[in-house]
Amino acid sequence: MRVTQSMLASNMLSNLSKSYANMGKYQDQLATGKKITRPSDDPVVAMKGITYRTNLMEVEQYKRNFSEAYTWTENTDAALDKATQGLQRLRELTVQASNDTYEGNQRKAIEEEIKQLKEHLVTIANTKVGDKYIFNGTNTSKEPVTTNAGGTVATTSTNANEVKIELSKGIYIGVNVPGNKLFNADFFKRIEDLQTKLMSNAGDIDASLKDLDDNINAVLSVRSEIGARQNRIEMMETRIDEQEVIANRVLSENEDVDIERVITDLKTQESVHRAALGVGSRIIQPTLMDFLR
Repeated sequence: MRVTQSMLASNMLSNLSKSYANMGKYQDQLATGKKITRPSDDPVVAMKGITYRTNLMEVEQYKRNFSEAYTWTENTDAALDKATQGLQRLRELTVQASNDTYEGNQRKAIEEEIKQLKEHLVTIANTKVGDKYIFNGTNTSKEPVTTNAGGTVATTSTNANEVKIELSKGIYIGVNVPGNKLFNADFFKRIEDLQTKLMSNAGDIDASLKDLDDNINAVLSVRSEIGARQNRIEMMETRIDEQEVIANRVLSENEDVDIERVITDLKTQESVHRAALGVGSRIIQPTLMDFLR
């Protein structure tokens, strides 16, 4: 095979062009910190990157959901704590009123405080997180308890569904209390029956103690349930944090370059390129002036 001067020059230019392309690739990797700058550089890395980024975005969304779940459960527990205090004060007043030595005016004063406590419990039942009611199940746009002009409870929630938030793939956790589970018609009727007994100075007030105990037990039962959910949410958050670390590591291994290795490769390519330039300058056919020297 006959090798001509033009072939040598053409091959030299082609090899120099490839050398420039390699150096350009290494420079891009150093500038971006990524193995590829476009999908065509490595389709496999690009496709894996899409999958890994999708997984990471899901994990990040779950972490935002945890913040929302904590807001609901912590506000629910705080409201129930105030409700427990109010019910315990109601019980203390009921014990006092059951004393036969108390006169009508004294019972009237107790009834007035009980009225205020009932209104306080109505306010707690209508607690909102942002613009959503937390004790009305999934009907969060409507207040669960309403009263009439006389202060008597008119309506209570009958919604039996929970607001649920997805905290892991396919796992939904309830973060509020269904409307019919706690602050229902029976809850307030027991208090209003006590008011009636005190106002009429008749009726078995001792029987109201059991009714109030039922209310207190209902609140404590819900609080224990909310506490158990909070514990589960904390454990799930720990797991999601671990998944985020893993997802970031896998994504980094797929896309990020080894900086030390790229620098070494770039230095090596620069040396090769300089050698190619030196050899190319010798391959080019000498001119007539070179022969006349």
